[in-house]
Amino acid sequence: MDFNFSEHQSFILSDRTFLNIVRRDIGKLAEAAGFTETEVGRVSLVVTEMSTNLVKHAGSQGGELLVKTICQENGVTCGIELLCLDNGPGMSDPQRMMEDGVSTFGSMGQGLGAIKRQSDFFDIYSQRGVGTVILSHIYRKGKAPKSAARSEQRFQIGSVLVPKPGEKVSGDGWGLRLSHQGAYLLVLDGLGHGEHAHDAARVALQAFGQQPKQVPSEMLRGIHNTIRRTRGAVGALAHWNAEASTLSFCGIGNISGRLLAPDKSKSLLSYNGTLGMSVPNTINDQQYSWERGNLMILHSDGLKSRWDLSKYPELSRHDPTLIAAVLYKDNTRTTDDTLVVVVRATE
Repeated sequence: MDFNFSEHQSFILSDRTFLNIVRRDIGKLAEAAGFTETEVGRVSLVVTEMSTNLVKHAGSQGGELLVKTICQENGVTCGIELLCLDNGPGMSDPQRMMEDGVSTFGSMGQGLGAIKRQSDFFDIYSQRGVGTVILSHIYRKGKAPKSAARSEQRFQIGSVLVPKPGEKVSGDGWGLRLSHQGAYLLVLDGLGHGEHAHDAARVALQAFGQQPKQVPSEMLRGIHNTIRRTRGAVGALAHWNAEASTLSFCGIGNISGRLLAPDKSKSLLSYNGTLGMSVPNTINDQQYSWERGNLMILHSDGLKSRWDLSKYPELSRHDPTLIAAVLYKDNTRTTDDTLVVVVRATE
């Protein structure tokens, strides 16, 4: 398998007393990932500014930091991803708020600008009445992805994966396998939550990585036969072919999916059943057009299904991880593991 993605750690900040604890714990995560003292300092500065913003602006509405290591190659961590989820009033002009000295709170107004300067990659979405989400990537020296390589990709992909509160691991998971024309994406939800659900998803992802690259329905059936000794999982598998401008999709169980084009939205329908337990005798692939600018959003039932992207003007133009984070912020159920994966066609 080309990519198998890790979970986010969630840090809830309801007041300033948690700021030092959060900064310490994330600093230890950076140290364990091989960051130098100077690089850990950059991470701590971003965490401090994000946390301070949450305490100031989210207040009783609540705020959350999501953190994970990124770009793991042969066990080596290349960077850290930080997401700041602010349920406060939001900003009407976030770009202006990033100018030093501009503030809506009467402070010196250096927070957003400092976060952007310390980040190797930065994105922000804010809207009055919706709140603010900030995305920051900080890489170890020499480990940042080359911008040329990013521009040559035929798609962009991002995710948010958060275990149920109180659990250390997630029963949700996803994996990506590249092909000459595009990629295969598997999104999973192991039944229940906790260790057994996590094991079911892990075994299914391993099976996905070993399957011959066929149509999604055949690969799902192979995964189904491989994970019979687990508690089972629901899953959806998509294959996009950029050269042919097609998307093939097949799902078993309640992984929700939606394909969004500039002028329309389509639900991606799945069969009833559970991988590893029972699937229909006949399953077929759905075929869709896959063109530049299309978005595909897949998520587990930890996310409410009645989200509406039109509630967020211009959000579809942002980084896929930031899109996933905004949907998570406003629609997570908090009673289960939550996974949101967003894919954008770039050609």
